[in-house]
Amino acid sequence: MQQVPPALPPPERGLPVLPELGERLAGAAGLAGPEPVGGGRALREAACGYWARRGLPTEPGRVLAAPGAQPLLLALFASAGGEVLLTRPCSASYSPLARLAGRLAYHVPVPAECGGVPDPYALLETVRRIRAEGGRPRFLVLSVADDTTGTVAPPEILHEVCEAAAAEELTVVSDETWRDTLHDPHGTVFVGPAEMYPDQVVVLTDLAGPLAPAGWPAAIARFPAGGAGPALYARAVSLLTAVRAELPPPIAAAVGWALTEPEPVRARSAAMARLYGLLGEAARERLDAAGALCRPPRTGPHLYADLGELRVPLAARGVTDSVELEERLSAALGRPVPGGHRFGDDPDALRVRISTPPFLGTGDDRRRRALSTPDPLADPDVVEALSTFGSAFSELAGD
Repeated sequence: MQQVPPALPPPERGLPVLPELGERLAGAAGLAGPEPVGGGRALREAACGYWARRGLPTEPGRVLAAPGAQPLLLALFASAGGEVLLTRPCSASYSPLARLAGRLAYHVPVPAECGGVPDPYALLETVRRIRAEGGRPRFLVLSVADDTTGTVAPPEILHEVCEAAAAEELTVVSDETWRDTLHDPHGTVFVGPAEMYPDQVVVLTDLAGPLAPAGWPAAIARFPAGGAGPALYARAVSLLTAVRAELPPPIAAAVGWALTEPEPVRARSAAMARLYGLLGEAARERLDAAGALCRPPRTGPHLYADLGELRVPLAARGVTDSVELEERLSAALGRPVPGGHRFGDDPDALRVRISTPPFLGTGDDRRRRALSTPDPLADPDVVEALSTFGSAFSELAGD
């Protein structure tokens, strides 16, 4: 078997900057003085309003902001004092951050219905095994609106997971970055663990992607008022201060405005969710036609494809694991198609994550037009990109 490359998938190019957001950034370029560690008062109050509109009232003293989700997660992992539990698959950054913080990370398989949350029985079994070996499991990282698989965990499954976490006294980190990009907001129910397990859930939202351009490092975290919340908050502030994890003032001003969700931001979020839904369903249809399995995407820009049913024809073409599958598809499509090994899956499992924005091409004008047109799938360039995508999988399947 080939050696699994340690590098994370390269960052993806997102949709064009919302003009009003760019204007806010430019207008704040001359701000004097650094932003305080954890975010200034105005930014934290805007984050409180953002969460209050989602049924999670909070106070500025329980909010932290940082230049990206990674510094916040690193600070949390370093504060854990024990092992970290992750799903399989999960975001590519989770395991490296746990290692950097000096924590062992254990992956728990997800249920058949969705990604982003562990199977509740497998979670209990994993926790008890860790404790039997002398370990101390402390953190469970969930992603109800899952970045890796594009699925949304049903409330009944999440309830079982939260009951298991409460029974084992685990602190939950809920990554809710993509909760506002539900492809069908009226047909998909999103319920976060903080609504079920309020005193033991830290809510994390990376603003780069859903509310701000992918290249803008900005994220916020909401800490619980009870349980381990105050202690975790104090430790996280200390660690962020030690590494000078401060938001650039212009970005803080711009994302603070975006968190108030004025009409241009709300319209952009709705258009983005609709576009991701159309592209995701079109990509899934082509995966189905090639014989790949894929859970229906419900949120965000990604799908997670399983080509295990095509193992025999793939082996005939020299593809026996996800490392080789990544290499073959990346070469065929001319863009990175990261294999499942990067997301905590076994390399022998033939899985890849598909990103949908590349179907729109690379030009900002083309991507901006796709956000506003009634039928972006009618664009000849998008039609060609989807055709090339389907052909690459069909060729591997032997069709």
